[in-house]
Amino acid sequence: MSFEIRTAPSCADDHEPGVLTVSQARERILQALPPLVGEEYLAVRDALWRHLARDLISPIDVPGHDNSAMDGYALNGDDLPESDHVDLEVVATVAAGERFQGQLQRGQCVRIMTGAPIPAGADTVVMQERTLSLDDGRRVRIGPGHRRGENLRRAGEDITAGSVVLGAGRRLTPADLGILASLGIGEVPVRRRIRVAFFSTGDELRSLGEPLAEGEVYDSNRYSLHGMLRRAGAELLDLGVVRDDPNALRAAFEQAAATADLVITSGGVSVGEADYTKAILEELGEMNFWKIAMKPGRPLAFGRLGQATFFGLPGNPVAVMVTFYQFVLPALHYLAAGRPWRPLVLAATSRSDLRKKPGRHEFLRGRYEVEADGTLSVESVGHQGSGILTSMSRANCFILLDEERGSVAAGETVPIQPFEAFV
Repeated sequence: MSFEIRTAPSCADDHEPGVLTVSQARERILQALPPLVGEEYLAVRDALWRHLARDLISPIDVPGHDNSAMDGYALNGDDLPESDHVDLEVVATVAAGERFQGQLQRGQCVRIMTGAPIPAGADTVVMQERTLSLDDGRRVRIGPGHRRGENLRRAGEDITAGSVVLGAGRRLTPADLGILASLGIGEVPVRRRIRVAFFSTGDELRSLGEPLAEGEVYDSNRYSLHGMLRRAGAELLDLGVVRDDPNALRAAFEQAAATADLVITSGGVSVGEADYTKAILEELGEMNFWKIAMKPGRPLAFGRLGQATFFGLPGNPVAVMVTFYQFVLPALHYLAAGRPWRPLVLAATSRSDLRKKPGRHEFLRGRYEVEADGTLSVESVGHQGSGILTSMSRANCFILLDEERGSVAAGETVPIQPFEAFV
């Protein structure tokens, strides 16, 4: 007679009572995050991807004057013919940056270039491609089919003086930098960078350049974390590898908490005898939760370490990246912008049969493609073990299978999260 031995729930279980769902964990994290205090002024060229500290008010109208949207002829709309055509006298040519100083009379027009101010007495621009030049440019013939006010850009049409042009918390894009320059704004107030201290734990870990003894491995997690944090724009403090010793871990925690807004560790949050992170966190700070119903990444500790926010990520390399993207990155965005953020989710047709039991939210590594008809398809990249870091390198998205979903047959629609969205 044989029987299964179970002394405690494990990551192999499909259901575990009392463990938070992914959405519950995200909500708990957002509720616990403190506001980020502090700002600095940066030149516009240096402010790309930084978050605005305050609303930016436009000091001017954009455009600053009524101007032409086309190369053509500026005229009074009363001169437009209803049928047949009309011949108008061309009294001047105005380029961008110039202005016609006179007053247009009926029967007159001005040859005008894109961006040039509309002359007094004109309210319409007819594009040059729909006109016929006569008498070496001294007259122009205009046919029917035009309407008063066409091809004009009104003063303040884009931005009105005194309006909020970019709101507090906005992450500045290249287009935003152009807008700021168009307003004559050379410096902008941005929120300070989030200071993040991070380290790996484990006696088996070695840094690059060190020889490996039997049973030892190189620490890859710090390099993945460094890349993800740098891409997120954080200010980094890499504390290296800390051995599995309570005193060494306590000292690393105290150093990190004294200098950083956010502390991230990888490893040491499972149930092994040498996993001290949870105990030390409860001693020096406050534990909010440390398990989530997800795969990979079930053992994830979240709480407070002094005044710093703490994330204890799992030790497996894929689990580190999954939990960073799903929980740490949204927290970084929330701290920087002051509002929730979630990356893009799209629908794709699965080209693979995907095995899963209900109970946990699974983040499968997949590769999506755009089909000829513009729809998306996706397939698994293969083995989904949480230690197979090459699965993240081969993939370009997560296939999202929530707690309620079971196995997926090829041809079914699944939600995907492109890696390009994690910025």
